[in-house]
Amino acid sequence: MLKKKGIHIIDLNKTVECLQETAAAMKQIARSGKKILFVGTKKQAKDIVSECAQRVNMPYVTERWLGGMLTNFNTVRKSVKKMQSIEKMLGDGSFDSITKKERLTLTRDKEKMEKVLGGIAQLGRVPAALFIIDIGHEHIGLAEAKRLGITTFGIVDTNCDPNKVDFAIPGNDDATKSIAIMVNYITAAIAEGLAERQAAKDEDTDEGSDDEKERKAARLEAEAQAEGGRGGRGGRGGQGGGRGPGAGQGGQRRRSPGGAPGGRR
Repeated sequence: MLKKKGIHIIDLNKTVECLQETAAAMKQIARSGKKILFVGTKKQAKDIVSECAQRVNMPYVTERWLGGMLTNFNTVRKSVKKMQSIEKMLGDGSFDSITKKERLTLTRDKEKMEKVLGGIAQLGRVPAALFIIDIGHEHIGLAEAKRLGITTFGIVDTNCDPNKVDFAIPGNDDATKSIAIMVNYITAAIAEGLAERQAAKDEDTDEGSDDEKERKAARLEAEAQAEGGRGGRGGRGGQGGGRGPGAGQGGQRRRSPGGAPGGRR
């Protein structure tokens, strides 16, 4: 970063380098199946953050950061479940018996909660990382993430300390176009990581199917050999004329206990 006549100038070569490093790290997190929480409550970032996060099915916060959203995550989850419960009951007609005023009150409560908590409704546990637009504006969320040891990524302007995040991207966090370029680049990297994860799953499934087919073929072959062995033994017994316990050898007659040939006295 350079300062010229009171104006701070960001080195875009450094921005590109940091952006690529950040994208690679976030790609690996996505590939491992972990969640990355997008945070951007500034007016310039709201729409971009929500759109990009939804594109890769990641949680996001675009209205305001609730104190304790990470450090008191269990309480936040209870509020999310309450919101989902009200939404379900309003949808299946469970509240048909209540008055119109009560129904309107519940609807308004749900809308308020959905505005703040809708982006994290599917977040079942604390995320593995935070991607923040303007770390100065989102200092509460950043502090909670650092307290819990969560990896932090952030777009850092000239008025913020880049050492406060694990991965800093020097850039203008006040211009909508600048934010859009960087967030879309990061989103593309996350999408690539998710695609690689799905491809690996499909490959494991195919290998499992092939192994199952081989085991089934080997089992059928073993059963066929066993059946053939039983049939062969039965045939050999029939070819010999069948020697029973009472049959004589070589056509000889059995002798009586007294020494005389059978049938003679």
